[in-house]
Amino acid sequence: MPRLFTGLEIPADIGQTLSNLRGGLPGARWIDPENYHVTLRFIGDIDGLWANEIASMLFRVNRKPFEVKLKGLSSFGGRKPRAVVASVEPSRPLIELQAELERMMQRMGLDPEGRKFTPHVTLARLHDASSQDVADYLSVRGYFPSRSFMADRFVLYSSRASTGGGPYVVEDAYALCA
Repeated sequence: MPRLFTGLEIPADIGQTLSNLRGGLPGARWIDPENYHVTLRFIGDIDGLWANEIASMLFRVNRKPFEVKLKGLSSFGGRKPRAVVASVEPSRPLIELQAELERMMQRMGLDPEGRKFTPHVTLARLHDASSQDVADYLSVRGYFPSRSFMADRFVLYSSRASTGGGPYVVEDAYALCA
């Protein structure tokens, strides 16, 4: 049973820039650069028949390419930080694409996504990292020059059941070319 989600791939040159921010944070499990992505919609563990139906439905998305802008680092989890992320500027085309995917998945019978969409690229998952260590790391490495790229497709990823971080496999790609 595959675990599926939709997302935007991060170009290799930007992935390299982000990977240079790795290290210097106790309790961090750094994500491999080839697994960097912006999650649009987590779908979950789906049987093969449903997976094929979802993959077919995603071809109906009809949107134009758009710019994706990364702007600095932050963390998720507050006092118990659980991830270091590169923030993605929420643009109208990005929000609209995510909302369309959310509506599609709900029409197929999946439960609504429980969390507010906060576009980001996860760089590290944190285990027993102190909020002070994370604050120190972000004060040293948290700023990097904004980087942007054109999203001209989104993809359907699969992953094996794990604690997150990959490896992820691109099952199908959907062009943004309206």
